[in-house]
Amino acid sequence: MPLPQNDIAWPPTDPCVQAALADWDAWYSSDPDRLEASYTGRGYREAVDRPSQYRGGVVGKVARWFWGNPTPEGEKRDKLHVPLAGDIARTSSELLFAEPPKLLAPEGASEVTQKALDSLMEDGLQPTLLEAGEICAALGGAYLRVVWDDDASDRPWIDTVAADRAVPEFRYGRLVAVTFWTVLESEGRTDNRVFRHLERHERGRIYHGLYEGSTTSLGAIRPLADHPQTAPLAAEVDAQGGLDTGAPDHLTAAYVPNVRPARAWRHIPSAAYWGQSDFQGIEGLMDAIDETYSSWMRDIQNGKGRIVVPQSMLETFGPGQGAAWNEERRVYTGLNMLAQTTSPIEVIQFEIRVAEHRDTCQALMEQAVRQAGYSAGSFGESDGQPVTATEVKARNRRSLGTAGRKGLYWIPGIADISNAYLAVLAGFRFRVSGLDLEQPQVELQDGISEGPTELATTAELLNRAEAASRETLVRMLHPEWDDIRVRQEVDAILGEASRGAVADQAPAGPEGGVQEAGSPRDQISAAR
Repeated sequence: MPLPQNDIAWPPTDPCVQAALADWDAWYSSDPDRLEASYTGRGYREAVDRPSQYRGGVVGKVARWFWGNPTPEGEKRDKLHVPLAGDIARTSSELLFAEPPKLLAPEGASEVTQKALDSLMEDGLQPTLLEAGEICAALGGAYLRVVWDDDASDRPWIDTVAADRAVPEFRYGRLVAVTFWTVLESEGRTDNRVFRHLERHERGRIYHGLYEGSTTSLGAIRPLADHPQTAPLAAEVDAQGGLDTGAPDHLTAAYVPNVRPARAWRHIPSAAYWGQSDFQGIEGLMDAIDETYSSWMRDIQNGKGRIVVPQSMLETFGPGQGAAWNEERRVYTGLNMLAQTTSPIEVIQFEIRVAEHRDTCQALMEQAVRQAGYSAGSFGESDGQPVTATEVKARNRRSLGTAGRKGLYWIPGIADISNAYLAVLAGFRFRVSGLDLEQPQVELQDGISEGPTELATTAELLNRAEAASRETLVRMLHPEWDDIRVRQEVDAILGEASRGAVADQAPAGPEGGVQEAGSPRDQISAAR
C-alpha cells in the first residue's frame, strides 16, 4: 500500500516550507488574530522582555515585526489590518478567469467529445478555476482533481485543493503522484487526537486511508469505517485500500504552480518544483502598511476634540463613590487648577497627519503590488471617465504580463485535468462512448474587451488594407458566434455586396432609372 503504514511526522514537508505557507495563509485569511498568532508564536516573548528588541537572533528579528508585538494584557488591540494580500490574490484570479476559458476538442474529434467539454464548463468549472486561481496566487500553487460521488451527481466533476493540503511527488518537474490530506472533525473530543483522511492519486488508482494521531503526528492507520466521513469509502476500496479510476493511463490530479522558480526554496529538494506565492518577499511591506494605517487611526483617536475644565465644573458620583473615565468623553478634567486662568475652560485638539500617512500608505502599496508583479492601476478606482480597451491595457501592462506568464502554467494544467476527466467518463465507471481521449485545447480569454467603436475602426482599417478576409472580420466583431453563424453572416455580406455591384454597373435610363436589357433604345443603338 503506497500510503504510510507507520507513525510519521505530519505534514512531511520541510519546516521552512511549512512556516512560509503558514505565514502566507495568515495574510491571505485577512484575520488579525491569525496574523498576531503567526508572528508572536515563534520566539517572541511578552513585552516585558524589552531587551529582545535590541539583540540579534530569532527573538530579536520577530520582535521587530509590527504583528509580532503582542497586545499588552488588559489593553484593547489597536492594530488595523489592510487586506491587501486578499486583494492581490483576487486580482490575479480575475485577470485569468474573469471570462470563462474555452475548452475545444482536438481537430477531427467527435461531437460527443465537445459536448462533454461544454458540459464540464456548464457544471461549474469557471467558479472552480476562480477559487483555484486565488489559492494559487496566495500559496504558490493549487491542485485540480477529478472527483465523483453518486449521491451528489451522476457525472464526475473537477475540484480544487490548496497547496498546503497536499504532498506532491515530482519527477523532472512533472507531477507523478500526490497525497491530499484532510483533518476530519471529531465532535465531543476533548483530547488532542486528530483524525486525518489521506487520499493518494497515482496513474489509474486512488488510495484512501484513515489515521488517528496528533496535531504534529500522523499516528496509526484505522479502518475507514471508524469515521462517518470515510465510512462510505470502505465498501469501494480493495484490500490495498485503493480503487481503480477507470482511466489507467491518466493521473486524476494536476498541479498548477503560480510562477516558477520559487526563490524562497529552490535549494530545497522536496520543494524545488513548487510555485512561488505572490506574497513572497512583500510580507514586510504588508506589515508596514498595517503599521502605517494603525498609526493613522491612532492620530484620529488622539485628534478628537477634548475640553479640560476644573474639577469643580464636573459632576461626580458623590462622596466616596469615585469617578469613571470614558475615552469617548468630550469633556475631561486633568488637574485641580490652583491658579485662575483667563478662561477656566481649555480646548485641546491634536493634529491629524492625514497627508503624511496617506502618502506613506500609497507608496508602500505601490511598491508591494509592483513587487508582486502587478500595475498599481489594477488596484485603484477609476475617475469615472470612459476609457478604451487600449488605454486600460496600457495602464495595466505589468499586470497583463504577469497574467500571461501565469497562463503558461494554467493552460497545460487545465488541459491535463480535462483529459483525465474525459478518460474517467469513458472508463468502466460511467461508460460514455464516442469520446476522443486526446489532449483538448485550452484558450484563456482576455478579460479586457474592446468596445464596438474600436472593433469597427479596426475592421474598417483591415478591410481597406485588404489584410483580412470577411470571415476573419466577422469573427473579430463577434467572437461568441459559432462557425455556422459566422458563415451565415459572411454569406449575407457577400450577397449584399454582389447585389450592390450589379446595381452600380447597370446603365441608366432616360429618367435616371435602370434601363432594361433588350429595350427599343438598345436595339436602335445596335442598328446604328
